[in-house]
Amino acid sequence: MEEVWLHTTTKQGFQTTQSMSRPGRCIDNGPMEGFWGILKAEMYYLQQIHTFGELQQAIDEYILFYNTRRLQSKLKGLAPLDFRNQTLAA
Repeated sequence: MEEVWLHTTTKQGFQTTQSMSRPGRCIDNGPMEGFWGILKAEMYYLQQIHTFGELQQAIDEYILFYNTRRLQSKLKGLAPLDFRNQTLAA
């Protein structure tokens, strides 16, 4: 029998839910690992960041860029938000 582990916590005003397919297997984590790899290659390694505040701001700005302006071939040459809106409109 496959187990599903759920954990809900409230931290800094955000409610988050963590889920994994089964203990010791993080296959559902692949897309996020890919995203963080892209973020590090395109943002983090290209900047000098000296404080935690600068890091937070840089990540926030990159996520906004990634979702609204970064074109992706796997999304028919659209940014993720444009692809989502186009899909929902269909």
